[in-house]
Amino acid sequence: MSVAGNDLNLLVALRALLEEANVTKAGERLDMSQSAMSSALARLRTQFEDELLVRVGREYELTPLGHLLLPQLQRTLPLVDKALRVDESFDPYARPRTFKIQASDYSSIVLHRALAELFALKTKIKIEIVPLPQNNYDRVRDLWNNDFIMGVPGLGITGQSKELFTDQYVVLVDRSNPRLKKGKLDWDAFTELPHVVYDFGRGPLTPVNRKLFELGFQRKAHVALSSMLPIPPIIAGTDMIAVVPSRLTLRLAEDSPIIAVPAPFGKVEVHQVLWWHESHNYDPGHVWLREFLLAQDYSL
Repeated sequence: MSVAGNDLNLLVALRALLEEANVTKAGERLDMSQSAMSSALARLRTQFEDELLVRVGREYELTPLGHLLLPQLQRTLPLVDKALRVDESFDPYARPRTFKIQASDYSSIVLHRALAELFALKTKIKIEIVPLPQNNYDRVRDLWNNDFIMGVPGLGITGQSKELFTDQYVVLVDRSNPRLKKGKLDWDAFTELPHVVYDFGRGPLTPVNRKLFELGFQRKAHVALSSMLPIPPIIAGTDMIAVVPSRLTLRLAEDSPIIAVPAPFGKVEVHQVLWWHESHNYDPGHVWLREFLLAQDYSL
C-alpha cells in the first residue's frame, strides 16, 4: 500500500523511529528485528535525502527535518488508520487483547473496583499495570508505549485525557501522636513535625506542593519514598506525618494505629486523570476499554 508514493508501512516505521529516537526500541515496538528496522531507516534516509536520526554520543537525535516530520506523522497516520478500520469492530468476548496501563500505586488502588467490574464480565481482555517512571523525560514515548496513563495532573503528561474523579488530601498520623488535639493537627504541628514524602518524580509541582508553596512552607522529608504504600507502616509508632490522597486511607484497617485527619492548610483537590495517545483515538478496542473505564463509579 502506498500513500502519495510512500509505502505506508515505511511511514509507520518512520514514526516509530522518530518517537523512540532509537533503532532497537523502534524495532521492538513494531515487532521488527534490528536489521529490518535499520534497513527501513536506510530506505527512509534515501527517500527523504536526510539522515533523520543522527548519533550524538550513545544516543540518537532528530535532525531538523525529523523534528518537522514527527508532528505531521502523528496527526496524519491516525486518520489513515481510522479510514482502514472503518468496518472494523471490537468484541471483547471473542478477541483476546492485553492493555497496558501505566499508573502510580495510588491510581492502582482506586482502579481496583473498575478492574473487578471488568473481570466480572468474563471478557478476553487482560490488563497489565506498570509503574509510573520517576522522571518526565519520556512522556511522549510513555503515552505511545502504553494504552493509558493514569495519574494526577502536574506530572508533565500531555495528550488526550479525561478526568476520572476528584479526591482531596488528608494527613496520616499515628493516633498516639501527642500533637493531635481533638483528632486534628494545627498548622504549627504540621510545620514542625517530621514528614514522610512521596516523590512523584521531576516535573511541575503537585497540587499540595503548590498550596504549601503559596503558604511559604516547604516540607523537609525525613523519609522520601517512591511509593505511597509503605507510608502507613513507616509512620506507625513515630511522630512523623504524611500528606496523601484520602482514598489511600481505604487500605487502613479499623484497628490501625494510623488515622487520617483533615489537612490544616484547607481543602486541596487532587484530580485523577486518564491519558492516552491520540493515535489510539480510533482503535475500536481502545475505545471500548476507554469508555468502560470512564463510565465506572470511582466514588468512595
